[in-house]
Amino acid sequence: MKTYAVLLRGINVGGRNTLPMAELRTLLQALGCEHVQTYIQSGNVILRSTATSAALSQEIAQAIHERHGFEPHVLVLAASEVTAAMDANPFAEHASDPKSVHFGFLDSVPPNSDLDGLEAIRAPSERFELKERVFYLHAPDGIGRSKLAARSEALLGVPMTDRNLRTMSKIVTMLNG
Repeated sequence: MKTYAVLLRGINVGGRNTLPMAELRTLLQALGCEHVQTYIQSGNVILRSTATSAALSQEIAQAIHERHGFEPHVLVLAASEVTAAMDANPFAEHASDPKSVHFGFLDSVPPNSDLDGLEAIRAPSERFELKERVFYLHAPDGIGRSKLAARSEALLGVPMTDRNLRTMSKIVTMLNG
């Protein structure tokens, strides 16, 4: 069995795509996953499974669709991928403000990312870096009004789900627990 971090995108936001974590844990156990743990209501799961990450992603999305009527974007990352992303964080010096550092996990390495477009909309206080399948963003003024945060997925051209450093730190702790 492999240990995975499962990141669901767009659940329990603004009263839409409601999926209580207790129901999600039950659903994942019904799919044969073991040691299922969730963190906060935004779809962060640690589990063990014999399935491949791609197969597990598809099974989870389909099961949620069948039981809850919507199909979230599901990204399944091996524990080693999460650890590598944390180790490669170019903005680690901002750990004292963990909500300002974001990890955008991409479905794949972007084949035609528009880095010039990202640079053009970047606020002076913001910094970003793309490393393989992770888009790192330091947004000290928050992401709520950040044009860079709002447009990064479109300009990278690959589906992405985002987590801040605080959440990532907790996920790593859970993976190692």
